[in-house]
Amino acid sequence: MEKRRGRAEELPPAWRHALGAFEVNLRDERGLTAHTTTAYGRDAGQFAGFCADFGIDDPDQVAPLVLRRWLASLAEDGYARASLARKSAALRGLFGLLARRGLVTTDPAQHLGTPRGERRLPRVLRPEQVAALLAAPDTTSPTGLRDAALLEMLYASGARVSEAVGLDTDALDVERGTARLLGKRGKTRLAPLGLPACTALRRWLEDGRPQAAQAPCGPVFTNRRGERMTARDAWTAVDRAARVAGIGKVTPHTLRHSYATHLLEGGADLRSVQELLGHASLASTQLYTHVTRDHLRSAYEHAHPRA
Repeated sequence: MEKRRGRAEELPPAWRHALGAFEVNLRDERGLTAHTTTAYGRDAGQFAGFCADFGIDDPDQVAPLVLRRWLASLAEDGYARASLARKSAALRGLFGLLARRGLVTTDPAQHLGTPRGERRLPRVLRPEQVAALLAAPDTTSPTGLRDAALLEMLYASGARVSEAVGLDTDALDVERGTARLLGKRGKTRLAPLGLPACTALRRWLEDGRPQAAQAPCGPVFTNRRGERMTARDAWTAVDRAARVAGIGKVTPHTLRHSYATHLLEGGADLRSVQELLGHASLASTQLYTHVTRDHLRSAYEHAHPRA
């Protein structure tokens, strides 16, 4: 369907008011990240445009069937399951807020599920691929020292890229081998770091980090101007090392997936891995048991003479 009212100013007043309240709720009351707030707001705005195009000018006119039809149309357009799940969550958040504030008579998204689809398992590097990746940066340069420290830290801690670039020097203790990571919704956790990561971090902080960043407290990972690295900078650093190592497409999240899978394959229990990853729900961590089973099945089929 062609979108005729894609911009907020083109929407009916009731929708504009609802979306504005939702944005404030996400940012100021629920404390979600800027990225999540933007994504949920965009999803809600997309749905509002869909409704307005069909003459539904007020959120109170939305029936559960309208929600399901919108998600079904997106699925037919080829949207990934993860995108549909996020859009469903955005709608539940939007209408839950409107119901609590009396702006809709009933909550049409109360029982809204997510269209079913195949859940793709994350790519996991083999240990030898991780070793090649970690050895890729040229540590004779400051940039190489930083990239080596970043890669070691990501794999040693399982940190999200936002947690890594958001790390400050006062939250890092290379002597004790720990990093205090600030995760989603402001939750912190203490991540252990192995000796290789601590060695790489110490070399970067002492020999490579720009003088402009040598403050008592500041970002651990900086660019050439001494400013905090962005998530995009970190993605570029990981991609650069992957190309040197010749192991295909790798992202910071690939290292997080590999970290979790290698822990489980090494005998760590699921609850411990949940804590180390900072997952609020064990269900998120259980994904990695499927990855591990696939790994074991592949090993069996390649090694067993009667497989």
